[in-house]
Amino acid sequence: MPELYFSYFTEVEEHFQRARGTGLFLMSPLDWALVEAWKNSGIPLEAVLRGIDAAFEKWRARPSRARTQMVNSIAYCTQAVATEAQAMAEGTPASAAREKPAAPFPIEDVRAHIERNAEALRKAGHADLADSLAALNLEDLYLDLEQLEQRLTALEEKLIARLRASATDDWLFEARRSLEAQLKAYRGKMSADQIAMLERQFLDRRLLDAAGLPRLSLFYLGLL
Repeated sequence: MPELYFSYFTEVEEHFQRARGTGLFLMSPLDWALVEAWKNSGIPLEAVLRGIDAAFEKWRARPSRARTQMVNSIAYCTQAVATEAQAMAEGTPASAAREKPAAPFPIEDVRAHIERNAEALRKAGHADLADSLAALNLEDLYLDLEQLEQRLTALEEKLIARLRASATDDWLFEARRSLEAQLKAYRGKMSADQIAMLERQFLDRRLLDAAGLPRLSLFYLGLL
């Protein structure tokens, strides 16, 4: 299965819903942060989907009395995803050629995404970042979406750094406490590095949400 980078979130959410057997599931802030951490650390989409399946197979193999509570978070699948990612890494030659995927959306959609985000940044007082976003040579960068994504990510990181620097100690404390409350049941399933990355992604998302600012990455274009 080719990795559909820009549909990573959607693929994971829909696959989890199918594995869970209900369409009522909605990803929590912790789930979004965890999936983003997997994406940013280079875990293939296929490894995540396989891990979800493996986690639910293990859950359903339990005696019925041990399945009194439904799986309510993608974090439940963390260990299984790590296992599948390791298996894929060990079974795939480092020199294996990867076919360059076709653009997953038309240039008009990319342009609208960039223009909409530039306007939001300008209204929020980040005119310099809005100017940098609007100045991107989309006609050239559309031919290399990886480079475009890198530029958008660099601008987003600069924006988040500003928001983090201006956040109060009380706000950061409450955000971390919220994360800890959600993560408590799954902490034993994650390594220290995984927890650190998840914490960063979670706080980044909370900072942007609190400021009413969008994610700049093309990854979020398909989530509108």
